[in-house]
Amino acid sequence: MPVTVITGGTDGIGRALATTYLDRGHDVLVIGTSAEKGNAFLAGAAAAGAGERAHFLPADLSLVAENRRVIAWITERFAAVDVLILGARFHRSTRAETPDGLESNFALYYLSRHLLSHGLVPLLNRAAHPVVLNFGGAGLTGPPRWDDLQLRHNYPGTGALGHSAALCDLLGVRFTALHREPPIHYVLNHPGVVATSFAGEYDPATAAHVDGLRTSGKPVALAVAQILPFLDSPATGLSAVLEGKALPVDTPAFDPEAAAALHEITEKLLADLPVR
Repeated sequence: MPVTVITGGTDGIGRALATTYLDRGHDVLVIGTSAEKGNAFLAGAAAAGAGERAHFLPADLSLVAENRRVIAWITERFAAVDVLILGARFHRSTRAETPDGLESNFALYYLSRHLLSHGLVPLLNRAAHPVVLNFGGAGLTGPPRWDDLQLRHNYPGTGALGHSAALCDLLGVRFTALHREPPIHYVLNHPGVVATSFAGEYDPATAAHVDGLRTSGKPVALAVAQILPFLDSPATGLSAVLEGKALPVDTPAFDPEAAAALHEITEKLLADLPVR
């Protein structure tokens, strides 16, 4: 039975994709911080007769140790992972650091996806046609602040999400370079403005703007319909998608040397972090 793993799968696009893959007969694991939302997903699956194939794992993926725990949990329970969807994020108008001493968006939006995607490669390699979906910037949100990846100076508020999305684009480039054989297809998707919950902590001005987006954004169902074809029939290697349209991946935003440099920086950062 195919297996789909979704971070940020208890809400918005992630939740809709979880339901889609349950309907297709997959075992689906959603990972999130809200027990209430996770239990609601399990209850909905049970009501639809898919309760045995629905799983919820509570985890704070902004913490390095939690990502490692999640990787171990998945590895113990599943023989393979066919679809890995990386969608967890949480906006902060004011800069915050995790207990690991990392900027919160960097930790959750980028570093978690680095850890999970590379950490689950052995299980992805056991699937017949593995695919990773990363809700990144699709080449539209860079360039990264190479001299300030932790955004210690002039924190950009909403722009912090875009900064991490640009890092995710480079993550996709390096991932596909490292895992060519057997190939693991990697899709970087920018869904546009979608009417989701926009999880986060907002200053008053941003909160007012977000309230408007919750009603004016396109329906979640449309965002899912736009990305599914790229998951069902992915291009070999790396794809970038903006609202259902494929974008080139040979632009400076996908520079292989920059991707290799970011990977090296990330691995050194992880090696230097205290074990918790």
